[in-house]
Amino acid sequence: MNVEIARFNMIEQQIRPWEVLDPAVLTLLATVRREDFMPPAMRALAFVDTQVPLLPGEPDGPRMLEPKQEARLLQELQVQRHEKVLEIGTGSGFMAALLAHRAMQVHTLECRPELVRMARDSLRRNGIANVSVHEVSAAAGARGLPGEAPFDAIVLSGSVAEVPPVLLTQLKVGGRLVAVVGELPMMRARLFKRVGDAAWSDIDLFDTVAPRLAGFNERTRFHF
Repeated sequence: MNVEIARFNMIEQQIRPWEVLDPAVLTLLATVRREDFMPPAMRALAFVDTQVPLLPGEPDGPRMLEPKQEARLLQELQVQRHEKVLEIGTGSGFMAALLAHRAMQVHTLECRPELVRMARDSLRRNGIANVSVHEVSAAAGARGLPGEAPFDAIVLSGSVAEVPPVLLTQLKVGGRLVAVVGELPMMRARLFKRVGDAAWSDIDLFDTVAPRLAGFNERTRFHF
């Protein structure tokens, strides 16, 4: 496989048609080596439009988002060079690497020790020094990182039933949070903005599906 042709085709055939048109984001996707953040056995899938399992023997375990979804979430966050960003759900570390090229500082939370090690190793090998990978319990991850708040931007690299208010309060005024919210068979990416000390706005971005993030509460179901 010609890696650079495969990367080019990923951008042109998967990512651009998903309305990812920001030149800075497209340049970044052409520069950061996605294949370096894949498990060795899965590197052939680095440029395929699919969610990739990250842990051997766990096909339904943690998965890497499709390239187009990573790109669209990154574009919607509109991260600036002076900003501090929080990611929940480090996974392979690829989204953290993308964020690191746009932000001043990135904090990313992961509850699986194997993925913490994988992400730290991949980030180090790629010379990315402005990312702090925090190993936390799943429940703690769902509460964010209040000790480092407030953040200019927060991204949830997976889906949740609903965004906990405790995460929204960790945004600066003017800060943004993107997350995939809802339940199967169809979820929705949403963008939240803190518009005042006690005021937030939100808009729907696009319909999609993403694997669940561990530690977040599901909606209460009533049975009669």
